[in-house]
Amino acid sequence: LLINGELPTGNQLKEFSGLLNSHSLVHEDMRAFFEKYPRGAHPMGILSSMVNALRAFYPAVPERSEEEEINITVARLISKLRTLAAMSYQISRGHRVIYPSHKLGYCANFLNMMFDSPVQPYVIDPDVVRALEVFFILHADHEQNCSTSAVRLVGSARVDLYAAISAGMSAL
Repeated sequence: LLINGELPTGNQLKEFSGLLNSHSLVHEDMRAFFEKYPRGAHPMGILSSMVNALRAFYPAVPERSEEEEINITVARLISKLRTLAAMSYQISRGHRVIYPSHKLGYCANFLNMMFDSPVQPYVIDPDVVRALEVFFILHADHEQNCSTSAVRLVGSARVDLYAAISAGMSAL
């Protein structure tokens, strides 16, 4: 709804969910970036930098139509953001990174990547997954605040989506 301005059909939702799963992994070289940040660096600064770095790893593909490229780039960003956030959390705790699973939905995947551990496997609670889904929906459209204004201003210069979202994250 927020991307296209209208609710998707069942097929469009299934296709977009597939894109979210297929683009959920991040390039392994990005892990080295995480490990080079100073201990105690602010998580939003790190995440903002990591989002901006996505452009170097995932440039636009010119043979796709503009609509296709937008859908793939948006799905890539939405999916990789949860992976980057979970990686940041696990690395900050000195734990191994948990990779996304194609068998799980968006929120279940995020919770699993955040809290799974080799010594204490995370048990996915459907009520917690639903609560996180509702939380994300409630926060998806949060009006015209500072971060939204930053994204719009930077995006108006026709920069790539990663740079615009990174600017918005920095404005938080």
